[in-house]
Amino acid sequence: MLKTVLLFVLGTTSICAQNTKNDTIAGQDTLHNLKFNYKQLIVPGVLIGYGFIGLESDQLKDYNAEIKEEVNEDIDHKVSIDDFSQWAPAVSVYGLNAFGVKGKNNLKDRSVILAGSYLMMSASVFVLKSITRVQRPDGSSNNSFPSGHTATAFAGAEFMYQEYKDQSVWYGVAGYAVATATGMFRMYNDRHWLTDVVAGAGIGILSTKTAYWIYPYLQKKVFRSSKENKSTSMIMPFYNGKELGCSFVRRF
Repeated sequence: MLKTVLLFVLGTTSICAQNTKNDTIAGQDTLHNLKFNYKQLIVPGVLIGYGFIGLESDQLKDYNAEIKEEVNEDIDHKVSIDDFSQWAPAVSVYGLNAFGVKGKNNLKDRSVILAGSYLMMSASVFVLKSITRVQRPDGSSNNSFPSGHTATAFAGAEFMYQEYKDQSVWYGVAGYAVATATGMFRMYNDRHWLTDVVAGAGIGILSTKTAYWIYPYLQKKVFRSSKENKSTSMIMPFYNGKELGCSFVRRF
């Protein structure tokens, strides 16, 4: 179990690298000049690559089995905290804002970005589960790869980092800590292999990064706002491993 801290280490390494090198910032870091940088693909690429290699690698499959055996030795009862913790980083962004801690973007912009991230993440998870048909550790179904809960949590963690990195890097660290715990609980509850969790983390991070990169273009082409239009809308896609759907909220 301790080796799953790799997820948190890689995530926070990405945070520190971005914070110190300012790779994505041209001048003042705003939504309009946030630029694509291939270096930000390294961490999610490594995580996703590890997961895909694990689909065919006998060595990684054996390692998955060892982790499962180690975890099962300590299981007294299952806990469902991961069903809630997966949403905690993203929800925390809105909670912090409600308490006066301003993020980088306004309600409309960050909501559209988060919705775009969740849409890409949910679609990726759904398609991969349907194609790979990996059996879950508990044998309950054949949709283990990748972990949707972990992908959701890491998408939210990256979202929290992007919104509050100008306030303090520790907001992002806290988000990644919760996301890592979510992935660990997925293995503790015998619902996912390590490779499922690692790949889910990479998909979540990449989805949010992509959402931030493409939103300025969508804003210009699709989400043109009128000064007289004061309403905002938010679409929240979700996928929990069994159900795919979305919720719609409109604020006037």
